[in-house]
This record gives sequence, structure tokens and C-alpha cells, in this order.
Amino acid sequence: MSNENREESLKTGTEKTAQPQGRTPEQAEHAPSQLQTPEEAAEALKDCHFDTKLIHFGAEIDPTTGASSVPIYQASTFHHFDIYDPPQYDYSRSGSPTRQALEDYISLLEGGAGGYAFASGMAAISAALMIFSAGDHLIVTEDVYGGTYRLLTTILSRMNIETTFVDMTDLEQVKAALRPNTKGVFMETPSNPTLKITDLGAVTAWAKEHDLLTLVDNTFMTPYYQRPIEQGVDIILHSATKFLGGHSDVLAGLAVARTPELAVQLKKLQNGLGTVLGPQDSWLLIRGMKTLGARMERSEASARKLAKWLSERDDIASVYYPGLSDHPGREIHEKQSAGYGAVVSFDVGSEERAKRLLNKVKLPLVAVSLGAVESILSYPPMMSHAAMPREVRLERGIGDGLLRFSVGLENIDDLIADLEQALID
Repeated sequence: MSNENREESLKTGTEKTAQPQGRTPEQAEHAPSQLQTPEEAAEALKDCHFDTKLIHFGAEIDPTTGASSVPIYQASTFHHFDIYDPPQYDYSRSGSPTRQALEDYISLLEGGAGGYAFASGMAAISAALMIFSAGDHLIVTEDVYGGTYRLLTTILSRMNIETTFVDMTDLEQVKAALRPNTKGVFMETPSNPTLKITDLGAVTAWAKEHDLLTLVDNTFMTPYYQRPIEQGVDIILHSATKFLGGHSDVLAGLAVARTPELAVQLKKLQNGLGTVLGPQDSWLLIRGMKTLGARMERSEASARKLAKWLSERDDIASVYYPGLSDHPGREIHEKQSAGYGAVVSFDVGSEERAKRLLNKVKLPLVAVSLGAVESILSYPPMMSHAAMPREVRLERGIGDGLLRFSVGLENIDDLIADLEQALID
């Protein structure tokens, strides 16, 4: 063996490719026709509806046993049967079959070049933002999730990465924030918690004119309703703890790259930072994602009814929901999304009234998080946006009386009756 070939043979699978696949083409050749590489699965499913892709995603059948579920490979390391022919997986931080099945799954659903699974949504966002370097400047939607705000203002700021927060419903404000050192645009649409709408296509087109990287947090819509890669966005991020997992039993984050070049960068960051998702949680997330369509449809139908009911009440100061006819940016949202989602925010007028309601409701969880089978009622000033200073929060429309309702699978009439009794002063 030549020195050149020997050096090549000593590379691990994760060094040879940005994203090692769960089954090699050679393995797929000897498997039944429904067992395919992720690339072949994507090609075979390209004309199928999204709900079909949720069930048939290329790894739904184990090629070794025919099992109807992705196996949980509870292993940290993998044996080298031949030191000159390293295995596809060598160490679980770099890659594992269970996590790989999940990563191929989300990449298929988002239409990307590579998907990556992390230990939490913030781990995914943190890794993606590590693409940027000291001296870089980012433009970020002003009412971004509180955890992202904390990361940008207290951690990345120490690394000399600058951030300007703008109202992204106004493209002119985005353009005005451009600096010579601007390198990226971070979007969230609908935003959390006021559900402001950003025109993904318009912002992305402008960003490309200036060679800016675009990122979007797609947690609220999921790829079931919104696929930002189709609008040209470079990196898609998810707190998969929420709607993708759907059962309040797994903590996870996902990132999807639009191009192979960005996939290489995300893979290096995932492996280098080590904030990866374990096999048990990867399996739980795969299981949850299979029912995404059914859950989103049911929860959205209920959310629309809830938003309408709230909007007709005189004792509610404001209601935020893209499905309402008077919601700012509704036309833009309908252009880029197939649905309105299952999160409704509303302002009851004061902190005192909000806290009284939280202590009186009986059905929804009063908790952090969203997107589960059970409804979750949150108080952003104390929960999701506690890291945001009050004066900043108020400037961004997140008032002391604001509540965020993530509608679950309960009967909506029961949820409304519960809210009605809780709203009685």
C-alpha cells in the first residue's frame, strides 16, 4: 500500500465525508427495494406528499432485521475490524447510526443538503452562530427568542461578535442595519412570542446581494408548514423539543444546511463542540416526528378557534395569531407558509391579571416550552424572555400582561371553557 493510500485509509468515516450515511450504496444494493440510502430515498419520495415523507423517510425499516423502527445503537465507540478499512462510525460524538437516521430525516423534510442533531435547540443555534468570527456583525429580528437574545448579548458579545436587533417586518430597517462587517441575518418567523412576520424571500434576496449568510428559527412552523430553504435561506434551526418531538419528553435541537459547503461547516462545528444528541433521544424524536402532520393539523384548527374567541372579547387587550384576518403580515405569511401554526399570544392588560389567570387555569400546563400534545400556557416575561431586560422587552411589544398559549390536542371547547372561568376577575 502506498503512503498516499495508507493515509487515506486511516481517515475515519466522518473525515471522509461531511455527513456519513446510515447505509452505504453497497449495503443498499443487497437490501429490498424500500431500503435506500438517504439520497435515493429523497429521489424516490420527491413526488410524494409531506405526510408520506413523515412515515417513509429512508430509514423506517431496519435493513438487518426488517424491524419497523430505527434501532437504538446504545454505543459510544465502534470496533475497527480492519485497521486499513475503518468503519463508517468510529465514535458516537462524530456519528452514530441512530442519530444519522434522524439527521437524514430532517434534511429530507426541510429539503436540505445535510441535517445535524444537537442536545438542545440552543445547542443547535449556538453551533450555527459559531460559523461567525470575532469582528463580524449580525442583523437579528428584534423579538427573538429570549435564549437566543441571551446568547447574542452576553456570550457572543464577549467574542466581539456584534448584533443589531431590528423590526424585520420592515425591510428598510433591515437594510439600514447593514455595516461593512455585517456577515449574517438571523430571522424568526413567526417570531416568539408576538408572532411578527418576516418576508423570508425578500430578506434572503437582499442578503444574497450582500453575500450575507441567512439563518431562520423554524420552530413554530416546522417543515410541515414552512420550508425556508425553498425561499433560499441558508441554515434552518429548530428547537426540536417543541412541535417536532411533540410530547414534552425529549430535549433536542436540529440544524439543516442548504448547500453541501455549509453542511461541511456545520458538521465540523457539531463534532468539534460535541453538543450532540444521544441515541435514546434521537429515537424519541424520530418517533415523535412521524405524527407531526396529524398533530399540527389538529392543534392549528383549535388555535384558530381560540384566537377568534379571544379576539371577540372586550377584556383582551391584544391577540397575536397569523390566522386572524387583521394580523400584520398575514398575506406575507400565507405566501411562504402552508398554515398558521398552533401558538396564540394574547395580552390580558396587566401583570396582576396575567398571573391570576395562570393560577386559575386547570387544563393547560403552566410551563416553559410549547408544541406538545398537552396545551402549555406560558408567561414570557418570567419564562421564555426572562433574560431580556424589561425596558427592552416592552420596546419590543412583550408586555407585562402577555401570555403565550401553545394549543395541544385537548378538545378546544374544554380549553376555552377553562380560560373563560380563569378570566373572570
